[in-house]
Amino acid sequence: MRWKAFAGCFALLGLTLTAAPVQAHGRDPGRVVLGAHDGWAAATTGTTGGSAAARGDIRTVTKRSELAGALAAHPGAPKIIYVRGTVEGNVDAADRPMSCESFADPAYSLPAYLAAYDPATWGRVPPSGPLEEAREWSQANQAKQVVLDVGPNTTIVGLGRDATLHGLTLRVTGDNVILRNLHFSDAHDCFPQWDPLDTADGNWNSEYDNLDLVGATHVWVDHDEFSDGGNDQQPTYYGRKYEVHDGLLDIVNGSDLVTVSYNRLHDHDKTMLIGNTDKPAYDVGKLRVTLHHNLFSEIGQRAPRVRYGQVHVYDNLYSIEDPAAYTYSLGVGVESRIYAENNFFRVPATLPLGQLVHYWKGTVLHATGTLVAQGGQWPRAVDLLAEYNAANDPDLGADVGWKPTLVERLDPAWAVPALVLAAAGPGR
Repeated sequence: MRWKAFAGCFALLGLTLTAAPVQAHGRDPGRVVLGAHDGWAAATTGTTGGSAAARGDIRTVTKRSELAGALAAHPGAPKIIYVRGTVEGNVDAADRPMSCESFADPAYSLPAYLAAYDPATWGRVPPSGPLEEAREWSQANQAKQVVLDVGPNTTIVGLGRDATLHGLTLRVTGDNVILRNLHFSDAHDCFPQWDPLDTADGNWNSEYDNLDLVGATHVWVDHDEFSDGGNDQQPTYYGRKYEVHDGLLDIVNGSDLVTVSYNRLHDHDKTMLIGNTDKPAYDVGKLRVTLHHNLFSEIGQRAPRVRYGQVHVYDNLYSIEDPAAYTYSLGVGVESRIYAENNFFRVPATLPLGQLVHYWKGTVLHATGTLVAQGGQWPRAVDLLAEYNAANDPDLGADVGWKPTLVERLDPAWAVPALVLAAAGPGR
């Protein structure tokens, strides 16, 4: 059976197999709290965000200056921020649009940078000197506008179906934060850095993610959409794509107790990083994350890539169309303990199933209940661990040393396409 017919069958099933409603734990979307068993963010104190906000700490924002003001007001007090329409990040203090040229330091230009650090003449040495410093200053100018910090006891929720944070990076640094019903789009870096030592051929690296969790705890990311906003057509310099996007959603620097549910992450390469260093600086015993009922569509890699954390990955839908743009889905990093179950993969007929998992110095992976629809055919059960071990060395073990307990509902993998396509993303 071809995929369209197969998906049609699931759509019919969706009439009776419905996902938990958007307002499952409250009526006012700003007062919604995480369910008592809904993943790692439900552990210990649970996650309530700004649901207890007083009337004076509830704001509706339509532009960057208003969002920045709402986030900075009454630090630590519960707050609810409603987003209406599109909030543009690349603007000045008066919300007037700013271009990349507006952020550039007078001593910086891309043509000069390309001429100065061409590997053919500069060599395989990281850029340094006045021009690289000017790039860093330019990047810092943009960061002042596009990076906004989210403190503790905060709920940010989009109103309607089109609430969008465009060109912004939300950086969550506090405890007890809820982010729901938002489109995160095109957090782009105007001033990527050339790193000749990143891979054998070098790479362009950019600075901003759509959403960063940095040392944050008790965070619920739910019914959101993450993408480059179609702004992914970039030129090639030094034989490598001039990459202006970094991650869509990164969970790093000892962040802990996070639930990521019913989101759409699509059309991006490096998608979700859980743990950003192999060194056990602050991540041991942390980075406990639950991912469930998310759609990963046309994603190149990192869905997710994990270091250290106990990460529960269940009931997610992976849709892969172009094998040339695909690297892997589950990245098994240093000391990672991924517990994957009941996930559904739609992949091309030519994609080796051993490629769905990638080795990043980890040693174990639990993966059960996986279904794969390959080349549009009817889905079949696949042992991801066996497929990986058959194609790669060293083998990964199956004992991750823990079993998830905070699960509101574990759906069968065959129901995942209907459930996720019907319920994931804003306004659903």
